[in-house]
Amino acid sequence: MAAAAQSPEVLQMRETIDYTVKHPLQNIWTLWFDNPGKKASAQSWADNLKEIIDIDTVEDFWSTFNNVAKVNHLGPSSNYHLFKQGIRPEWEDEANAEGGKFGIQFPKNKAGDAINDYWMYLLLAVIGEQLATDEEICGAVISVRKSFYRIALWVKTSDDEEKIEKISQQLRETLNLAEDIPIEFTAHGESPAKVAAALAAASLEENAAAADATAEATNEEEATSTEAAPAKTEA
Repeated sequence: MAAAAQSPEVLQMRETIDYTVKHPLQNIWTLWFDNPGKKASAQSWADNLKEIIDIDTVEDFWSTFNNVAKVNHLGPSSNYHLFKQGIRPEWEDEANAEGGKFGIQFPKNKAGDAINDYWMYLLLAVIGEQLATDEEICGAVISVRKSFYRIALWVKTSDDEEKIEKISQQLRETLNLAEDIPIEFTAHGESPAKVAAALAAASLEENAAAADATAEATNEEEATSTEAAPAKTEA
């Protein structure tokens, strides 16, 4: 079958489009991936976190998004993170330390393939700087678990209630979420996982201190016993 004839206007338009031109983003963003498993320690999680690519143009974003595995094809415990270049997707990073995250949970049996669209709309809002001002946004995360997906938006501050409420409303509008789907905000300092990690670290410190005290007491007892022992006399 012969190709359909194209109008002079279309031909002229095709000739004037420069496909080599790229459109820069306001910020450079880094895509990360990890799948640490259920029993990963903080150290193994950090070691498992892999930097995939830096994205600094609209074209690079679409090239990446269209070629990485879709969210609904990832295995349980998998996570994608898209953060501003120079910010690691960790609580300990200076940019995240005083901030928090907005979290939205989607049951797998209800979300289906739509989770890919939710993730795409969030990323477009993030790289398009549509959600907040004053460089407030740090990054976005999508987490895959056995029975649900969780989308999170990380921000730099956690104590400005007016700003938090504004971003929450923007997030709901961006994802076109029904009012019965909750958006929860958690300061990183209040995160259950971080509290558990802090308690575990404190427990380790206490155990180490107790071990040191026991060893010191044992050494003192041995020294006292040696001093008290009668000296041997030659026959």
